[in-house]
Amino acid sequence: MAEYIGYLAAFLGTIGWLPQVYKAWSSRETKALSLTTNLLILATVSLWFIYGLMLLSWPIIIANIFAIILVGSIVIAKLIYK
Repeated sequence: MAEYIGYLAAFLGTIGWLPQVYKAWSSRETKALSLTTNLLILATVSLWFIYGLMLLSWPIIIANIFAIILVGSIVIAKLIYK
């Protein structure tokens, strides 16, 4: 049961980034986004990913792979569309 709760939390936490990613790339408007904040979030999810690998916890690993991709794409959009 704990694994299923982990997967649900991972899914919900990760899809929360989709609207921001979509808006940043479709509008090409990132002025309101903080690069510093998104870099800190990227560092945080990267550390969570490493932690998940150390524990071999698939919900943590999978969620943070997707979070790294999504937050990373926000950072890239911010750098491209200043």
